[in-house]
Amino acid sequence: MAAAHGGYYLPNPSPWPVITSTGLFSLALGFVLFINHVAVGPWLMVLGFLIVVYVMFRWFGQVIGESESGIYNAQVDHSFRWGMAWFIFSEVMFFGAFFGALFYIRMFAVPWIGDTDLLWPGYDATWPTAGPQGLVPTLDEHPGPGQFTPMAAWGIPALNTLILLSSGVTVTIAHWGLLKDNRGQAVTFQFLTVVLGALFLSLQAHEYVLAYTELGLTLGTGVYGATFFMLTGFHGFHVTIGTIMLIVILMRILKGHFTPEHHFAFEAVAWYWHFVDVVWLFLFVFVYWLA
Repeated sequence: MAAAHGGYYLPNPSPWPVITSTGLFSLALGFVLFINHVAVGPWLMVLGFLIVVYVMFRWFGQVIGESESGIYNAQVDHSFRWGMAWFIFSEVMFFGAFFGALFYIRMFAVPWIGDTDLLWPGYDATWPTAGPQGLVPTLDEHPGPGQFTPMAAWGIPALNTLILLSSGVTVTIAHWGLLKDNRGQAVTFQFLTVVLGALFLSLQAHEYVLAYTELGLTLGTGVYGATFFMLTGFHGFHVTIGTIMLIVILMRILKGHFTPEHHFAFEAVAWYWHFVDVVWLFLFVFVYWLA
């Protein structure tokens, strides 16, 4: 258990960062093995994900216990705020790299390949595209692997946009409830936020099933399939983590934690959730609408 030493908070050595790194490495390695058709890949991904979820609950629990014991002071609160701000900034850079790749591929790489017939004669450089692999027929004379239907923007994606924007409103109203010390309002709208997050994930899972079974759109569908699933998949992972955090905050509110003056844990999760909302708006515009 960490403690305050001479007015300055000093955490004790913790195993959680190492365990978290192990879980994230297992998740990433499992994904690499999965896309390379190694049988153990999906199981390693599941193991890594379960480790991350386990650490979240245990590590959250430890920090919650320290917070409720009263050892955190203004210096700790300030440190937490800067830490969360820099974490969200790193997430902005993470998604910025993928959006940058999408922009470069769409605006430069694909037109360059299409401008010459030296490499791929007959390749039509239009977007969305699976790349030149779509010109290659399969052994049974079916269309090549590049034949697919892009995901329509005004179906599930538009509905998910409405859901996430609504969840941003509900989490804000829940925050107002905490500021007014109105537990009923905070619990009700925090619960609605959790429901909306779970609904978003359910619809995204249905969208993926539709893409694979009916549209021919998979992770292996060339450059468009790769960018589509990397961007939407990582966003879905962030929504999953955010929903778990929202559930933890809801449980804390039900247990009587937080006061109008001290509730940064709630604010941190709300910041993260608003970040997820904003990223989805960019996804909707550049991945779905302008596809």
